Amino acid sequence: MNVIRHARELAGRKVCLAIGVFDGVHLGHQQVLRQTISDAHRHGATAVAVTFDRHPSSVVAPERTPPLIYSLPQKLRSIASLGVDTTLLIEFNREFSSESGEAFIRSLVDDVGQLLCICVGATFTFGHKRGGNVELLRKLGSELRFAMHGLAALSLDGQPVSSTRIREVIRSGDLDAASQMIGRPYSIAANIVRGDALGRQLGAPTANLDVAGLMLPPSGVYAAQAMIGGRQLHAAVNIGHRPTLGQAHPSIRVEAHLLDFTGDLYSQELELIFVEKLREEQAFPNLDALKAQIQEDVRLTRQILE
Repeated sequence: MNVIRHARELAGRKVCLAIGVFDGVHLGHQQVLRQTISDAHRHGATAVAVTFDRHPSSVVAPERTPPLIYSLPQKLRSIASLGVDTTLLIEFNREFSSESGEAFIRSLVDDVGQLLCICVGATFTFGHKRGGNVELLRKLGSELRFAMHGLAALSLDGQPVSSTRIREVIRSGDLDAASQMIGRPYSIAANIVRGDALGRQLGAPTANLDVAGLMLPPSGVYAAQAMIGGRQLHAAVNIGHRPTLGQAHPSIRVEAHLLDFTGDLYSQELELIFVEKLREEQAFPNLDALKAQIQEDVRLTRQILE
């Protein structure tokens, strides 16, 4: 999939657009993207996903920014896996946030030249103060001669599938429900950063993930599949504040012990697919007791995954 930063890179092509934040690329998003791909195939056009490099709330209302289900690279991979030709990745900054919804669509039409259709979710809003919606798109489509689809949300268990609902079930620990709504096994992906090497001292070196801004499952120890550099490995994963260490200002950590692996992982992206929760996070009386429990966690992880 080609990733571009400016709509003018589509000039001269027939284009069908899907527009959205697409956090999690869940079943509802997939419906919008697949409709766009279908339209593009029918018209001999390019299927383009239009999305943003960050959540819009991080600019217009930082205090209300939700944790992301997917990192940006993870989101782009998921969009590509559906067969989208190109993603237009827009830098969502203060200047862009002040543009009206109508001005945004008119600029897309001007830059593309042959915009044939736009597809969004029925409740999608966009532009300054969320002034753009499906009704505006229909009006502009009639004037500017592009077709428009506003697709109703998909339902699962009698409730609409949405990024908000997925965050709720992840927060509650119902990762199976998250997987169902995402349409693939739930996972998190982030870059590996340097930790304090405590895992190595305990006989289980860990890859520490930079999870700032990401939605995380509840604290605890999990058996997970790990994907890194095209390889699949087994991992025992700890999410939590490491209470045994008694830190004055603990921060949430995600640490993955990759079974039967040695090597330098720093700065690489690691994706963790959660398979089963082993236990809750707990404080141990000393590091020896923690080390013994880690060995048991590794044993259970092998048993579950192998």
